[in-house]
Amino acid sequence: MSFNLLDSVSGLFNHDLVSKIASSLEESEGNIQKALQAAVPSVLTFFLEKAGTADGAQTLLSVARQSADSGISGRLVELFQNGGSSRPGLSDIAARILGDKSDSISSLIARFSGIKGLSVTALLSAIAPAALDKLGSYAFANNLGAAEVGSLLASQKESILSAIPPGFNLASVPGIGSLAGVGSKSSTLSAETAAHTSHNAPPETTRKSNWLVPAFWAIGIFVLLLYIFRSCGAEHIPAAAHEDKEHTEILPAEPVRESLKVKLPDGTELDAYKGGIEDNLVAYLNSNEPVSKEKWFDFDNLNFETGSATITAASLKQVQNIAAILKAFPKVKIKIGGYTDNTGDSLSNVKLSQERADAVSAKLKEFGHGSQLEAAEGYGPTHFVAPNDTEANKKKNRRISINVREK
Repeated sequence: MSFNLLDSVSGLFNHDLVSKIASSLEESEGNIQKALQAAVPSVLTFFLEKAGTADGAQTLLSVARQSADSGISGRLVELFQNGGSSRPGLSDIAARILGDKSDSISSLIARFSGIKGLSVTALLSAIAPAALDKLGSYAFANNLGAAEVGSLLASQKESILSAIPPGFNLASVPGIGSLAGVGSKSSTLSAETAAHTSHNAPPETTRKSNWLVPAFWAIGIFVLLLYIFRSCGAEHIPAAAHEDKEHTEILPAEPVRESLKVKLPDGTELDAYKGGIEDNLVAYLNSNEPVSKEKWFDFDNLNFETGSATITAASLKQVQNIAAILKAFPKVKIKIGGYTDNTGDSLSNVKLSQERADAVSAKLKEFGHGSQLEAAEGYGPTHFVAPNDTEANKKKNRRISINVREK
């Protein structure tokens, strides 16, 4: 079944969630639904603009990948149940995506739907990161690069623009009329649209854009996501065992990671990060360094649904990469280890770490590498790699690792 971003994002806001949002924001369900019908395609319209250039598509892909790790699209009920309308940072993500048109669009949606301005802000604060999450998860699962993401969005342009409801004049927002085709419902792309959707077209020299410094935009969004989801409770933390309601730490910015291709002996090339598990593990397997029970390789892009051992869709890509490595090194045997920080009940932590280690092991077996797995063991709150004194360090201790037993 083909992926449709509009349907994917709209589908998140089912009747049950709309009811909870309406109750949380003290609005009528009908008005919330009407606001969503305008807000979702409005946000995705800016995705279209961003993906219209090679640099913009790369930035959008980078931020979407980072957003996918947050898992917000699966946490919308929790968000609104816990004061999502005032959650620090979420509204800033929407504002950065909509740029200086944010206030105008919010006012337009409020007038169109009949809900309060603050309620519109709350909706946009959920829609923007959730849409990035959905796009990033799909890109991860299908190994899409920036060009493919640009093509994907270009192919869905008509669907997105035609979803703008009658009577909602998005093109009336000052400066937005230049977004080709907005509100026209036309299936014929203008010459300007064609230029935007070509990755080889030169940028307009006279058009002012909020995307002029894509690196700063990406880093800013990433920092906000890190702050938001540390504040909400990191997704690695089981709700009962690791809840920390008093935590107010603001984490420092993490550096933007360098992507690279990891080449395997069988000719396969893996999309990975410099210094990531694929990079380090393959270098080790190609070396003459002997095996050691003390040498472990940590997954660096592996996350689970909150409080469970269900691997997120975005994380399956790295598990698939490990499967490809095992295939390329058929003599290798490994052990999977699961770890937690020291927050909460130790027995619960051990149980969770075992379940998550088993989940990774099960996935590798599904990919046909059961004979190369010696064991999967959950160690719980032991073998720390950092002090459990900050949220950043606790995150380092919540991990799944690989130990090579034979190579």
